[in-house]
Amino acid sequence: MTRTLIITQDIEKGLLNKVKDALPDWNIISGRNKEVWHDKLNQAEIIVGWKKEMASACLEQPAALRWLQSWTAGVNNLPLSKLKERDILVTGGNGVHAYPISETVFALMLALTRNIHTYVRNQQKKVWHDGSIRLELHQKTIGIIGVGAIGKETAKIAKAFGMTVLGVRRSAKPTDYVDEMYPIDELNSILPKCDYVVVTLPLTKETHHLFGEEQFAKMKRSAFFINIGRGDIVDEESLITALQQEQLAGAGLDVVSTEPLPADSPLWEMEQVIITPHTAGATEHYARRLIEDILLPNLKSYLAGNQPSLNVIDYEAGY
Repeated sequence: MTRTLIITQDIEKGLLNKVKDALPDWNIISGRNKEVWHDKLNQAEIIVGWKKEMASACLEQPAALRWLQSWTAGVNNLPLSKLKERDILVTGGNGVHAYPISETVFALMLALTRNIHTYVRNQQKKVWHDGSIRLELHQKTIGIIGVGAIGKETAKIAKAFGMTVLGVRRSAKPTDYVDEMYPIDELNSILPKCDYVVVTLPLTKETHHLFGEEQFAKMKRSAFFINIGRGDIVDEESLITALQQEQLAGAGLDVVSTEPLPADSPLWEMEQVIITPHTAGATEHYARRLIEDILLPNLKSYLAGNQPSLNVIDYEAGY
């Protein structure tokens, strides 16, 4: 039987041909429209880009699926327990987002620091006002909570601004561009030192509501909070309260607990908050990086009878 790979995205012909060249004897099916691949799900040995409607065909009846390549870096929305039961290899999209998300982090930090969001609102109202601008970003201290590929690129950019970089990650292993690294259980000890706190963590049992009333109380009143990880890493009610009581200077949020953000959320009306609709990772180069930098190298290992080594998800850790 011909082996099958399904890509649930519309990718350019050049990229698709690279996949076909790597798998000359395979049936390659690609397209965002589920009608293209729905009837072939139980034949797919490899799926690139999980969709919820795949669960029945791939996880609840006999199926050929052996490897799932996520189209995203976060895997908290995948049916990990069922994938584990089936002994299916899962690889993530980590690394694809490092450039666009680090750019978004600094766009938010600079906008909040230099009052760009205020000036945009004033422009709409034809108001000429300095917005009480006074802050600079240079020479400040940034705390990067989650120093993976995105966190490291963020730290690299921070160094161009002469910033002191404090990092938090599970292993606490030192890395380039980070002046001091801490384990996650020492998070509270670094928060009072930070002028900017940037969350780049995945959502796991360990990180769920990692930021709450206690953490916001430890931050400087002049500090800005940036979250481009996942909304549920933050106790949103505690964040709202902290902003309302001016325990923080402001926040830049690309992710929130409920997406889209409900119309009645107080966050919409807060002048010191900038909201982007979970688009920090969007980039013109997304598909190319995922295919060329992750999928194709892993395919080479897989076809040689070895387990892919890039971005393999640890079921126990949840990322």
